[in-house]
Amino acid sequence: MISQTAEYALRAVVDLTFNAGEPRTTQEIAEATLVPIGYLSKVLKELGRAGIVSAQRGPNGGHTLLHDPEELSLYDVIAVIDPPMRIHECPLKLKSHRLHLCPLHKRLDDALALVERAFKETTIAEVTADPPKRPRRAATSELTISGGLAASKPNGSSKPNRKAPQRARVAQRNRG
Repeated sequence: MISQTAEYALRAVVDLTFNAGEPRTTQEIAEATLVPIGYLSKVLKELGRAGIVSAQRGPNGGHTLLHDPEELSLYDVIAVIDPPMRIHECPLKLKSHRLHLCPLHKRLDDALALVERAFKETTIAEVTADPPKRPRRAATSELTISGGLAASKPNGSSKPNRKAPQRARVAQRNRG
């Protein structure tokens, strides 16, 4: 859906968000994001031209994020690197589709619009927030995907009870 370069830009912005307040060198960002340093350098320059990041040279220099992550959307970053393309006219140039997109291209453009809206509605702050904690289950058994019960052992591990579905089928046959 997005280019590799746009993905790299998002990784860099996320890294700068996690390290807010301290300038990060291109090398530090590259190591943290697993982006090749030469490629990252070009991405950071584009983000700098767009006013998303700043670069300071010198011994205490580095890159910093210029926007509040609450106000910066994924779309803002992606659009700098690789603006999403929408379909405004039939790529087949059919005369019958001059005023309106054909059903195929209308459907494709609708899907692109949904993705674009999701990027616009999602902030960098949202994607860098701590993931919610999952509550621990107090139950002693739980349903497995196969439909059997997994009995908890004293050490907390569980193993699927593979015979439970078979026993249920045998019991049902015997009843009826």
